[in-house]
Amino acid sequence: MLSLSMIVRDEAGQIEDCLRSVQGFADELVVVDTGSKDNTVALAQAAGARVEAIEWPGDFAPARNQALEMVQGDWVLVLDADERLKPEAWKPLRALMAQPDVLVINLLRHERGAIQSPYSNVSRLFRRHPRICWSRAYHSMIDDSVAELLKEEPQWRIADCSEPAIDHDGYRPELLAQGNKPERLRQAMEAELQSRPGDPYACAKLGSLEVAEGNLERGLKLLQEGLANCPSEAQPERYELLLHLALAEASRDPQQAERYYRQALEIPLAPRLNLAAQLNLSALLLQLGQLEEAEALSARATRVAPEIGLGWYNLGLIRRKQGNLAGALEAYREAKRVNPGHAETHQNLAVALLLGGDIDGSRGSFREAIQLLIDQGRTQEAQRLHKQAGELVKLEG
Repeated sequence: MLSLSMIVRDEAGQIEDCLRSVQGFADELVVVDTGSKDNTVALAQAAGARVEAIEWPGDFAPARNQALEMVQGDWVLVLDADERLKPEAWKPLRALMAQPDVLVINLLRHERGAIQSPYSNVSRLFRRHPRICWSRAYHSMIDDSVAELLKEEPQWRIADCSEPAIDHDGYRPELLAQGNKPERLRQAMEAELQSRPGDPYACAKLGSLEVAEGNLERGLKLLQEGLANCPSEAQPERYELLLHLALAEASRDPQQAERYYRQALEIPLAPRLNLAAQLNLSALLLQLGQLEEAEALSARATRVAPEIGLGWYNLGLIRRKQGNLAGALEAYREAKRVNPGHAETHQNLAVALLLGGDIDGSRGSFREAIQLLIDQGRTQEAQRLHKQAGELVKLEG
């Protein structure tokens, strides 16, 4: 028996789609509400979930632990309201759950709209074992308890599902802008660092946040401290620290950034999990004029994850720089197909079409790019592109 476990508050806009994604896969749907003011509870009940209520304990780990006590299944799947279980993953997940020595199944999560790291690995499907519990501030996880459990019960193993299993919308820029997620992350990670000085996980999260917010020196210091304290066997943490060090150094020291990216790519991870390092190194090599390796990296990324538009977009930029206009057009069109909301793809496709003599096609792509920028609230960029494109092709009429 498989139980879905969720904690929610005011998720009326998403709860139905989330629950619909597991209907027919999970045998029990348990939604724990922490004080919704909208009709989340009624929608969850209508979708077949049993709804329990708790007071918000102040952090996700204790809330998830309370929710864990309310399920009955032999296996537990944990989702947030902004996540969806992909139907393509049902068959491989069931096959892994049928193996008697599997304790935890790591799930590949597609971070839709994320600027960096289009995939992450999350420990969200596991046997209901009395020793498994959630810990850590903000980004709660079961990993600490599982590590302790395996010391005493080494017969268990952790499995990876190679098929992308979860779609996640929570890191889309427009959604992040609506709330105070970065500030909550900062507060939680500052508290984590006080209790765990030099902790690689906390240093990676807070260091990358500092870099993103322009606090470069403190961000670099935290990331370097985390790397110095990160054991070699902690491969995902090492990768994340090296990735964010490279991102931090890219503008001021491209050669150092290149070294960090290459070190990150040496870490043996599932191919989709190091896409960010592949794509960013490819873009950096394009800037440095190393076009052959840049093209190879982007082409590999499109083979590993053809559903990620950024890989095709990068490939289009590189091929155009190489003088391969037909190859660039092919890549841009594929990028547009898999990510039609990326304004820069439409803009670069327009330029490539213009170079190829397709004036009408170029005009249409410029118009699409401008409209997307307007729809996304990027008004000044839209105005600037309208002026630039109008000097190349007649946009009106």
